Amino acid sequence: MHVQARRIFRLGVTTALALAAAYALKMPLPFIAPLFALMLTAPPKPPMGPRDLFGLVLVVMLSLGIGLLLIPLLQQYPVVAILLVTLGLYLSAYVTVHMGKALLGTFLTVGFTLISAAGMVSFTLSTTLIQALVIGIVLAIVCQWLVYPWFPEDAAPPKPAKASTPDQSNWIALRSTVIVLPVYWLVLTNPLAYMAIVMKAVLLGQQSSLVDAKGAGRELLGSTFLGGCFAILFWVLLGISTNLWMFFLWMLLFSLYFASKIYQLIATRFPASFWLNVAM
Repeated sequence: MHVQARRIFRLGVTTALALAAAYALKMPLPFIAPLFALMLTAPPKPPMGPRDLFGLVLVVMLSLGIGLLLIPLLQQYPVVAILLVTLGLYLSAYVTVHMGKALLGTFLTVGFTLISAAGMVSFTLSTTLIQALVIGIVLAIVCQWLVYPWFPEDAAPPKPAKASTPDQSNWIALRSTVIVLPVYWLVLTNPLAYMAIVMKAVLLGQQSSLVDAKGAGRELLGSTFLGGCFAILFWVLLGISTNLWMFFLWMLLFSLYFASKIYQLIATRFPASFWLNVAM
């Protein structure tokens, strides 16, 4: 099988399998698992091993635990907490842009923003969110282990990523902080309604230039709208026969279609990042 076809089947099957397993096991917030399956499988590379998985889970728990420490500060000393969140957002963006640790930077941002904001509703909601994220990561990678042997990647030396210069990284990190911080203030007014906006703001803020940021804004808005249209279609089709098997099969069909767009098997004028956002 051609490597392009293998990538499409690997992404589609892994995402659908993670969704079916998460709902079958009745894990908290089961939609988290297929989201991580989509994010971790989209890059064309083998899945991480058990040792790396253990390290990732440890890093995730520590980075998300920061949000739990901020909850009492937000309740008793909100100004100090906001200043700490501002510093944390800058460091998270700097880690992402300059050090190339995108996954670590993302989870640090989630810890500083989503977890702390969820704690303003209830501490239980924050711990449930952390539990769901950790279980979702583990389940997504286990699904990768099951699917990857059937659709392996061609052996090729990895290309080193180009790191940004310190000055450029500082400006990008500052801009990302300025973009995300007002959104975080909005989330604090109603965490349950606005939590999803934070990640969109993070994606926009971490672009490499002002022109890219403008283009990314149009891309994020367009992909969100198109994703909503596909979600409505998915919901209507699932209503024909609502059970876990049909949920799995419809997700497999939709994931294969999105993967064909992401890996350019089906011609499209939009970049792969656009269709990845649509799928998410």
